[in-house]
Amino acid sequence: MVLTQTQRPNYWSQLAVLLGLIGGGIVISSIVMAIISLVVLVPDGLAGAAKAEAIQEALLKPENITYAQLFQVFGTFFMMFIPSVAFILIFYKNFLWAGFSKYVNPAQLVLGFFIMLVANYFAAPFEDITKMGLAHFPGIDSVARSAEKMYTDAIASMSNLQGWGQFVLAVFIVALLPAMFEELLFRGVLQNLLVKWIKKPVVALIITSLLFSLIHASYYLFISRFVLGYALGLLFFKTKNIWINIFAHFMNNLMALSVLFYSNMHKATGAKAADIDPKMPIWSLVITFAILYGLFVLLDKVSKENRNRIVLNENLLFNNSPSLAELP
Repeated sequence: MVLTQTQRPNYWSQLAVLLGLIGGGIVISSIVMAIISLVVLVPDGLAGAAKAEAIQEALLKPENITYAQLFQVFGTFFMMFIPSVAFILIFYKNFLWAGFSKYVNPAQLVLGFFIMLVANYFAAPFEDITKMGLAHFPGIDSVARSAEKMYTDAIASMSNLQGWGQFVLAVFIVALLPAMFEELLFRGVLQNLLVKWIKKPVVALIITSLLFSLIHASYYLFISRFVLGYALGLLFFKTKNIWINIFAHFMNNLMALSVLFYSNMHKATGAKAADIDPKMPIWSLVITFAILYGLFVLLDKVSKENRNRIVLNENLLFNNSPSLAELP
């Protein structure tokens, strides 16, 4: 079955192909990382659970920081970037569909940066709210604590930078590439597909943000990551330009990396994942939400002309129609 207007397979088929591509990427990345781990990181004579535990412990050692960073890149490259590129080439043949457009202005980039900055402050209180909620469920809270320890150990390991050379490399490996790969999959492909499919942008943004938060594997920060994912989703919906999202996400990663690098260089205890997230009182939600709302209103105004151009080009390329009826 195809979409009659475009002669493409229907959205169910497109989603099935996307999931298949992601599944294949997971398999390939697992094989690549397993080979590297077995050859480089694991002592001879270990097997089964002992081998898996040895790999995990080895990746947390400071001397293996490069491997930890590369594993992150391999994972996002094969699970996100390659499936997204393949999906676009299979069904749409043009990267404009995913938001790769030349129509961007400096005001959009500046506002994208400040939106992510304020979104971090708005999301911060949800960590404490989540902890207070899970405290009433000791079993779940215990699992959350264990998962949080693994998450913070991994963050600290990848951020255990010993000099400016490692920092510059980490800017590329830890900050830029993941931002590009994640935005391409979650906003450029998945959110885009869901918005066009179900015709309810809010629902599409919620689904995408939930999945975005899930991959970060943090119980206590689940709502916070959902908020950041929703802010990025709304940023893409308002601009229809993935470059703005990549820039905003990269700057967000860069700020976090810089904080960890500074902590590692100047604190006796070294860098900790807790250094990244600002601590804000619950009442600050009102103020930060108001600022965030105002920034998005301003973004909508400065993006209108570029968004119109992008929508017109999309309709000409993919719908064979110059209509601007779908403008948000």
